[in-house]
Amino acid sequence: MKTETVELTLIGTIRTPHTTADNIPVQPVGSEDEGVVELYPEFAEGLKDVDGFSHVMLLFHLHKMKPDYKLTITPFMDKKEHGVFATRSPARPAAIGLSTVKVKKVEGSKLYFEGADMLDGSPLIDIKPFFRNVDNRPNAISGWLEDKEADIASKHRSDDRFMERKAIHQMP
Repeated sequence: MKTETVELTLIGTIRTPHTTADNIPVQPVGSEDEGVVELYPEFAEGLKDVDGFSHVMLLFHLHKMKPDYKLTITPFMDKKEHGVFATRSPARPAAIGLSTVKVKKVEGSKLYFEGADMLDGSPLIDIKPFFRNVDNRPNAISGWLEDKEADIASKHRSDDRFMERKAIHQMP
C-alpha cells in the first residue's frame, strides 16, 4: 500500500479542561466546556475580525491517537461497525479533528470558545469561520445516524478505546 504524507504548519495549541479521553464530549454540540486557542505570536494578526463570527471551525491534530487505526470501527454513537470515513471517530489515518465551536471572545493571540471536545494541548492546524448561509445543509442526509435521536451527540461521552495507552510526547 502506498502512503503519501504532507507537511503542515501548526499555528498554535488548543487548551481545554480535558486531559484524558475518559468522558470527553464526542462532539462540540454536546459540550458547554470552554477552551482557548493560543496562536503562535506570528499568526496573531490572522485573528482580526474573527470576533464578528458566532462560530469557527477548528482543525487540529489528534495528537494522542493510537498509531494503529482500523478502517472499520464501532463509533461512540452506535453499536454497529462502520467504515471510518462514515464516522467522526478520532481513530483515523490522518488523525485530524474538526470541531465547530462558539466564539466567546478574541484577545491578542487568544481565541476563547465554548464547545471543547478535544484534548488539552491539541496542536492547531487551522481556524475557519463558520458561514451560516454556506455551511448549513438543511437537506443533508446523515447516513446511519438518520434513525438515531436528534440530540444523540450531546448525550455521548468518549472512553479510551481509540487512545494510545502509553505516554506520547506532545508536538511543539
